[in-house]
Amino acid sequence: MTDITTLLANLRRPRLLIRAARFGLTDYNRDRDLKRVMKVTRAPSPAKAVDGLIETEARMEATRKAGDASYSVARHVEVLIALMAEARLLPRQNRTA
Repeated sequence: MTDITTLLANLRRPRLLIRAARFGLTDYNRDRDLKRVMKVTRAPSPAKAVDGLIETEARMEATRKAGDASYSVARHVEVLIALMAEARLLPRQNRTA
């Protein structure tokens, strides 16, 4: 099992993406934003949300690196904000994926 904190700390993304995501954390509203980002009607538990967001972010990163025209930097930042916020909600002892 991988420690979520370690996984997030080892993400290597452009500095501007990470800075934008950190800036957006202050306005994050779980009920509003998580449902929109994950495209669900009910917000899942933080553990399930983190799992899904990690997969979504990995796909977005691959799209970004491939130079695909469908890549959206705004969407990538939204996913990173949600991922960072949800990871903070995980209990310390359960921060594994």
